Amino acid sequence: MSLGLIGKKLGMTKVYDAKGDAVAVTVVDVSGNTILQVKRSDGKDKYSAVQIGYGDQLKESRVSKPLLGHFKKHGCTTAKRIVKEFRLTGDDKLPAEDFKLDASLFKNGQVVDVIGTTKGKGFQGVVKRHGFAGQPATHGHMMHRRPGSIGCRLTPGLVWKNQKMPGHDGVSRRTVQNLVVVQSRPEEGVLLIGGALPGNTGSIVVVRPGKKAGPKKIVVQRVSTKAAKK
Repeated sequence: MSLGLIGKKLGMTKVYDAKGDAVAVTVVDVSGNTILQVKRSDGKDKYSAVQIGYGDQLKESRVSKPLLGHFKKHGCTTAKRIVKEFRLTGDDKLPAEDFKLDASLFKNGQVVDVIGTTKGKGFQGVVKRHGFAGQPATHGHMMHRRPGSIGCRLTPGLVWKNQKMPGHDGVSRRTVQNLVVVQSRPEEGVLLIGGALPGNTGSIVVVRPGKKAGPKKIVVQRVSTKAAKK
């Protein structure tokens, strides 16, 4: 894994490129990322990694004492809400002591992966949860959106494992790969990433360099020249 950033999803908007095309982007606030600890393969931990904290926790009573002691041990004056470790391939990939961790870590046009938690949908049926077509809706039929038969008493005589059924939907960890950083704005502490990201507005996401980085086209919406000038 490569070094990445923790951020907060602020919402979606659109920006115009040099050709006057509108590009749908998600704004991610990555300001406030702090390096808490650097682990080396020749040290106590026996592997290379960078531990990053994000978001100030103003009330220390909401932080466990072991974690609070960890922050103070490594010179972090303010407790952090989110702690994430990025494991690296070797000590040569570790950042320098004066390394500044901000939006400049990613460049315009760079391919990234974004990890987040999807929106919670609550308890849902099979039509919404799994995309079932449903049963007939007319001529006296009374099944409608029900899943129908899920097994047989003779053969196989059981309900197969992983059978798609109604249940809790959402709140799942998802990774969206091969997204493009349309604009990196270190002065504002934000990244403008093309496309949609998992999670609600205000949810925490992790942005890392794309593991399967390849040619990726940005979906654009053709607009008039007048609209682009505005």
